[in-house]
Amino acid sequence: MNETIPRHQTALNRDKISRPIRLALESNLIQDKSTILDFGCGKGHDVFFLKDKGFKCVGWDPFYSPDTKRKKSDIVNLGYVINVIEEYEERIEVLKKAWAYTKKVLIVSARHNLEQKDEGLIHFKDGYLSRRKTFQKYYQQNELKDWINETLNIGSLAAAPGIFYVFRDLEFKQSFIASNYRRRLSAPRQRISDILFEKNKELLEPLINFLSDRGRLPDILELNNAQEINKEFGSLKKAFRVIRHATGSEQWDEIKKERTQDLLIYLALVRFDGRPTFGKLSNDLKLDVRSFCSTYKLSCELADELLFSAGNQDKIDEACRESNIGKLTPTALYIHSSALPSLPVILRIYEGCAQGYVGKIEKGNVIKLNRHKPQVSYLWYPDFEKDPHPALQGSIIVPLNNPKTKYRDYTNSENPFILHRKEEFILEDNPLKEKFHKLTKQEERHGLFENTSIIGTRNGWKQELDLRGLRLSGHRVLKIKT
Repeated sequence: MNETIPRHQTALNRDKISRPIRLALESNLIQDKSTILDFGCGKGHDVFFLKDKGFKCVGWDPFYSPDTKRKKSDIVNLGYVINVIEEYEERIEVLKKAWAYTKKVLIVSARHNLEQKDEGLIHFKDGYLSRRKTFQKYYQQNELKDWINETLNIGSLAAAPGIFYVFRDLEFKQSFIASNYRRRLSAPRQRISDILFEKNKELLEPLINFLSDRGRLPDILELNNAQEINKEFGSLKKAFRVIRHATGSEQWDEIKKERTQDLLIYLALVRFDGRPTFGKLSNDLKLDVRSFCSTYKLSCELADELLFSAGNQDKIDEACRESNIGKLTPTALYIHSSALPSLPVILRIYEGCAQGYVGKIEKGNVIKLNRHKPQVSYLWYPDFEKDPHPALQGSIIVPLNNPKTKYRDYTNSENPFILHRKEEFILEDNPLKEKFHKLTKQEERHGLFENTSIIGTRNGWKQELDLRGLRLSGHRVLKIKT
C-alpha cells in the first residue's frame, strides 16, 4: 500500500443506506434470515441501518473497524472498496478475500465512469488522485464485469451501473434471476357467491396468492397450510377447482400464460451467461418448467426461438409498430418504465439484453427501444408525474452490438428536450392516464401541437405558449389575463 494515500478519507458520512444495499433489499436478494458481512464498511452506516431493521449484520474495515471478527456470511458487501485501492494486485487480493467469506452472494460495487468529473483530478496509475490526494478508479461497465469474472473465475450478474452480484449458490442465482422477469399480477376477484369458497376463504388465501405469483399449483412443501387444505378439500387440485368456479377460469388461464412467458424470458436471457442444466435449477424453477412446458428441452427450444427473434431487427420493428403500449415515433418506441412488464415478449427480451449489460437504471423512467438498430436507451425525466412537460436530464445509451455504453448529461442545458402526450407512455390502468389525457386534449384544442418543429424543447414550447397568450397551471391550460 502507498502510505501517502489516505484511503480512509474516502469513507462517506451518509444519512441514508448505500445504493448497493438498497438495491439488494428492493430485489429481495437480502432476505429476512440472511447473514450479512460488510467487508470494508467504512464508518458503518449500512451496518447500523441493517441491524436497526433486524438483520444479522457485521461490518469490518481496516481503518474504522479492524478488530471485528469476520466470518462466512450469506451476503458479503464489497461496497465501493476496490475503486479506492491504487495497487492493482491488492484489489485482486481484496476481491478474493471477500469472496472467501461468501456463502451465497457477493455484492461488488465501484465508481462507474458515468460518475467521473474531471475537475481537479490528476492521473495516477490507472486512476486519478483527488484534491485530497485520495485515489479513485472509474470503471466502464464491461471492464468491471470482466475483471470480476476473470479474478474469481465465475460469471457475475449486472445489478446496476457499477454494481454486480457474484453468486456462489447457483440454485439461488437462477431463482433470483427468474424472479426479476416475473410480473406482479393481482389475483382474480371473486365472480360469484359460492358457499364452499366463502366458508374457506381464509384457508384458501395462501393458495390464491401462490397461484397468482407462480401461475401453477404448488408442491405440498411450497405451501405452509397445504395439509389443512388437503384435509378440507381432498387435494390442492380440488381446492383450485373451487377457486376457479368462484373467480372464473379466464383470468387464471391468462396468469398461467403470462407466467409461462416470464419463464421463457428468463431462459432466453440467461443463455448469455451460460444456461444451467435442469439439475442445477432451483426446485421452484424445475416445477415451473414441468408445469408450463412439460420438459426442459422444449422450454429451452421455445426460449431460443424468442431470443433469436429479438435479434432480428425487422421483427423488433414489427413488434414496436404493433404494440398497443407506448409512444411510437419513426425511429423508436418510447415507454414509461412502469409499462415494461406489459410489453410483448420479444420487446421484453430486447430490453432485457440491454439490462444484462448495465443492470437496472434507477433514474431511467422512460425507455427508448430503437426500431432500426440494436440499441436501447434509458432516459430520465424528473417529476414525470407532476411536471406537465418534464425536461430530459440525462440518458444512458446501450448499443447491443457494442459493450460500451454512452452517457449524455443535460442537467445544465439551457434549452432541454421536453415530453408531450405523457398518457401515451403509460398503461391504460395507470391512475394518471386520464389526467395526462385531459391536458393533451386541451393543448390540441388550442393548436399547441401545430408547430412540431419547435415545441420539442423548453424554449420552443414557451414561445408557442406565449404566441397564443397561454400558460400552464399544473396539468391545465389557462389564458393569460391582460
